[in-house]
Amino acid sequence: MSRPVRKVSVAVVSWNGRRHLETLLPALAAQDDPGVPWEVLVLDNGSRDGTAAWVRERFPRVRLVESPVNLGFCAGNERLVEAAEGDAVAFLNNDTRPREGWLAALVAALTAAPGDVAAVSGTIVDWEGERLDFARGVMTFDGHAFQLGFRRPLAGPGAADVPPDGAELPFACGGNMLVRRDSFRAAGGFDADYFAYLEDVDLGWRLWAGGERVVFAREAVVHHRSSATSDLLGLYNRGFLFERNAFLTVAKNYEDGLWERMMPAVLVTLTQRTLHLLVHANPGGASLALDPYAGAIADTGGGAAGAGAGAARADASAGTAPPSDVEPPARLRDLPERWRRYGTVELARRLADRLRREIAARRRPAGEPGSGRGAPTLTDERTVAQLRAVSYLLGHLDAVAGKRRAVQARRRVPDREILARFPPWLVATYPGDAELFASPGFRAWLPAEPRLVEARLDEVMELGGGG
Repeated sequence: MSRPVRKVSVAVVSWNGRRHLETLLPALAAQDDPGVPWEVLVLDNGSRDGTAAWVRERFPRVRLVESPVNLGFCAGNERLVEAAEGDAVAFLNNDTRPREGWLAALVAALTAAPGDVAAVSGTIVDWEGERLDFARGVMTFDGHAFQLGFRRPLAGPGAADVPPDGAELPFACGGNMLVRRDSFRAAGGFDADYFAYLEDVDLGWRLWAGGERVVFAREAVVHHRSSATSDLLGLYNRGFLFERNAFLTVAKNYEDGLWERMMPAVLVTLTQRTLHLLVHANPGGASLALDPYAGAIADTGGGAAGAGAGAARADASAGTAPPSDVEPPARLRDLPERWRRYGTVELARRLADRLRREIAARRRPAGEPGSGRGAPTLTDERTVAQLRAVSYLLGHLDAVAGKRRAVQARRRVPDREILARFPPWLVATYPGDAELFASPGFRAWLPAEPRLVEARLDEVMELGGGG
């Protein structure tokens, strides 16, 4: 039996996003009648661009909630849910433009769905309406997630595969979803500690584990300026959130027994990615890969012959490894995308700063800190973000264990049923992943169940010039 929707609250969190609201709020005002009363709530999340005053003047019917500081996407939406009058809440990114029938499609889908459906997720396309942003997501075995078909064209050769109305999804996208308020709160809502990213994956898993489902509403379409708001956080600060939140998701949600079997592979992957960045993205980082007892000390190797191929490679590359986690040709290919993201002035500043660090490292005497020819020097921002994520996880073990107990206490459906519907994926994404995932040693740590879907990154999403 379906459950009626009596009133909808549209929740929008905005941090320094007045220019986006100038498009979004008129698009909301132009929505078709969804057949139920509805309201719009905007959280001004510590903005410094005059958002609050502008909303009060231009859109007095919008319910404005203000925070003096940036609470993040998760805690910010929690504030809006607390203030909401609707029995269903539609979460919408501030850098979107919903089509006129967006809200009506969400309401119709949730109203017609069986009573065990807690949330419906709409379609997200790019700003021009030519390429897919989100229709169906998948989770990797270690808690990361992908938007299947991201950046693929919506029509023509190689078009994205968009699921039909009512298709079951492992999670709804937090930038375009309608969820029953009581279900959202009973499941624990968005975890405020996530700040942003993967909070919707975490919520979807908890909804399914609690006996509720998530389905797709194909006609609830919004256009999205991809990463327009998240770019304000900075690329490397986002990397911290991705790594930390992915681990938190699996640490909380894998059921008892399965988590203990999955954890070794998760930890090996996190450790390898961190070490790869330390070794390959920082001056002198190659010295971390040395085995000091393979000929480097105490005459254990009998000179050059005993130094070992690994040590020789490390010596040869010490101080010369590119300050990035990829090889130079790929870095050059990335320049157009980096120019688009940062602009001419900021990109030039970053390149000059990187060059200055490299020159300074090569001028220092061998063995001196920062020389790149002895002790490694931590200069790469992505490595710093990765280490910060590891530091956070180690510093919050007790809190994570407490959250895990709470999540598992309300479980009604075992993971064997959930992951049979939505198998975790194994996708080489980071530098070094392909070698790790192909190794027999890594494979030995993977349990036989759940079955993993193995795919290349280019099979998951459009790479290169697709966006």
